[in-house]
Amino acid sequence: MTTVKSKAGLHPKNKHNGRYDFKALVAVSPELESYVIKNPKGDQSIDFSDPIAVKLLNKALLALHYDVREWDIPQGYLCPPIPGRADYIHRAAELISQECSQVKHALIRALDIGVGANCIYPIVGVTGYGWQYVGSDVDPVSVENSQRIADANATLATNIDCRLQSDSRHFFKNVIREGEHYDITTCNPPFHKSLEEAQQGSLRKVNNLAANKKKRGQKVDSRFMATKAELNFGGQKAELWCPGGEASFVKNMAFESREFAKQVLWFTTLISKKENVRWLRKNLEKVGASEVRIVEMSQGQKNSRFVAWTFKGEEERREWLKIKC
Repeated sequence: MTTVKSKAGLHPKNKHNGRYDFKALVAVSPELESYVIKNPKGDQSIDFSDPIAVKLLNKALLALHYDVREWDIPQGYLCPPIPGRADYIHRAAELISQECSQVKHALIRALDIGVGANCIYPIVGVTGYGWQYVGSDVDPVSVENSQRIADANATLATNIDCRLQSDSRHFFKNVIREGEHYDITTCNPPFHKSLEEAQQGSLRKVNNLAANKKKRGQKVDSRFMATKAELNFGGQKAELWCPGGEASFVKNMAFESREFAKQVLWFTTLISKKENVRWLRKNLEKVGASEVRIVEMSQGQKNSRFVAWTFKGEEERREWLKIKC
């Protein structure tokens, strides 16, 4: 097992280094303008406890930096912060390029497990590296919406294929087809064990946002106080929780990945809870992974990581990528 510690901050290729340029963001998405506020330091920002403001910021970021002009998600679906999501893709791209410095990224084929309704990982992979991406999800609404986003944007239309996972017990079965090969898979697992746990997490998050605003002397809008558990980033069941939570999810993914060892070069997944890294590593040892890498990422006060594993030795990996070198 190898631990890769990235330098603090966003990846150098991440388009979101530095402060948001709200003038440019409003120019590409004028509807954002009415949600722009001044923070206590006098800088432009938005109210991150307002789900509408968060969604419009994401929409503007995608238009400005990724030329994705047509993007929306159904009410209540996960609206993730794009900078951190983009970092995962940039670090994953490094994982492949380390195997062969001359990899032609236009030939890289990727699979996102749990693409959601927002399609963020495929968007970053396609526009940033020219990857061909398949996105899968157990939720038909998510699959339909992500495919709608792809089809509506010329930069994405021919490079993203969204597929419904018909059996929630599986990850790769029913999605990876006979004869298909993938260089890398990505995943952001649901980390709660139950709806109740997800609601409690939502409640803490919204209350913390309100408490921090009060400390800074800002007015707290009662519309966004946590009278009920509601995430400002949204989220449906499959996006937020599953039986057994993140630990069970990644264990089952590890065991099923062994069945697709010949069709996938690198499997990867984000791990939200640090204690689950050791748990996943133990299970990867059981299934016979030949190499495991933990890629740690640090953005401001937030630390995150993803685990990557392969069933191929170094020579096998080089042979796999030879066509692309």
